[in-house]
Amino acid sequence: MTPPQGGLSIERMCALAGVSRASCYRHWRRVAPGREQIELRDVLQRLAVGHRHYGDRRLTALLRREGWAVNHKRVLRLMRTDNLLCLRRRAFVPATTDARHGWRVVPNLARGMQLTGLDQLWVADITYVRLLEEFAFLAVVLDAFSRRVVGWALEVHLRAALAVAALPMALEVRRPQPGQLIHHSDRGAQYACAEYSALLAAHGIQPSMSRVGSPYDNAKAESFMSTLKREEVDGRDYRTAWEARRSIGSFIDDVYNRQRLHSALSYLAPADFEAALGPVMVMQRNELAVNRA
Repeated sequence: MTPPQGGLSIERMCALAGVSRASCYRHWRRVAPGREQIELRDVLQRLAVGHRHYGDRRLTALLRREGWAVNHKRVLRLMRTDNLLCLRRRAFVPATTDARHGWRVVPNLARGMQLTGLDQLWVADITYVRLLEEFAFLAVVLDAFSRRVVGWALEVHLRAALAVAALPMALEVRRPQPGQLIHHSDRGAQYACAEYSALLAAHGIQPSMSRVGSPYDNAKAESFMSTLKREEVDGRDYRTAWEARRSIGSFIDDVYNRQRLHSALSYLAPADFEAALGPVMVMQRNELAVNRA
């Protein structure tokens, strides 16, 4: 669906041109079917998140109010493709999360945890990024103490391999001590699956998952996603996943981690905050070694 031009609505432009709205939409679908599809999916994503208990028929009605000539069968098909059906079942479930699986769900170990240093708690999450004619999905891993992104991956699928690709980057960068780190995420299949659980176990990392309908359990990861969307993704026109990966990677590494000031970090960037912790962390490690001896 083309946006209004010069302040004129679709209806007004069609009336001035002497054509019907249906003809306008048919022409648009012939000229740019991929773009029309991604426009529709983007609007549907926003409506589904804004009306979490609405099914395909109510969302179809909302889409028609916005000028989309769609039926509920197409809306239902897109909801299944973008994993939106679960939004009707719980008060808050991100579009990228499918908690209806047979994998083991672990308790929330991060709730009320008092952090005193790095690599005590990592938080992970997944969000979608709109491209020109499809969606990509970004998985991130943050150190909850410094808010630094320590691992990330961007692909055009939501399979477990997406989350699995982000974790080795974090492990390579941080090399956490076995038995000292908790990894917290939502209950999505990407984090509960056998492959991801085995990777955590192999490095002595204890898994933790949010409670049902409790977005604040993973608030730090959600906060980063909001910052990313507001300061980098919104207003961008990524044509391909490669372009999005390059641009978002630059934002994470050069802007968010090294330049962006955080009020929770005494207005330091995560990298500067971690650098200031250097002497303190060395002292804490020495004290720990003495106590163990």
